[in-house]
Amino acid sequence: MKVGRALLTGLAPLSILTLTLLQNAGADRVYRVQPGDSLFSLASSSGASVQTLQQLNGLNGHLLRVGQAIRLPGRTTGGGVTGLALRAAVPTPSRLSAVYQSGMAVHYWGQRDSRTLLTAAHLTLPFGTWVEVRHARTGRSVLVLINDRGPFGRPERVIDLSPAAARVLGIMGEGVAPVTLRIARRP
Repeated sequence: MKVGRALLTGLAPLSILTLTLLQNAGADRVYRVQPGDSLFSLASSSGASVQTLQQLNGLNGHLLRVGQAIRLPGRTTGGGVTGLALRAAVPTPSRLSAVYQSGMAVHYWGQRDSRTLLTAAHLTLPFGTWVEVRHARTGRSVLVLINDRGPFGRPERVIDLSPAAARVLGIMGEGVAPVTLRIARRP
């Protein structure tokens, strides 16, 4: 099962992922890290917290290596998110809004957030809004949390992405890239 590719290429495969998680509930499984995976995306897709994955795998930080074997829990305990709750927590294609905005994205060294490294700045969206940012040329996408204001001074720029989010989209080398934004979840 390619969790990372599902998150990288969009949200359509997530409903299949949710069904697979429900069928495999209770069984730990090993996953090979794919390009663009993050602890947050793997935690979200498995219904666990980042801290749970760090403890389960003996990780101190947030960095993963492509090809690294990661244990994903089948079911969390002690009030954690289960596979059933995952279906409600992770935005699905039917719950995504139409294209909210199109324009250019750039990466910046913005605000940190304890919940995720995948953050972004937007001029008007409320803090706490989750946005799907899709690269217009490659089709890669990433879910980001709005926790800052910007970009300023360039009307064609619609969103500033954290370095982690920019890496998932593959725009670190480009600097600026065309994107579309969809609202995944409002606060």
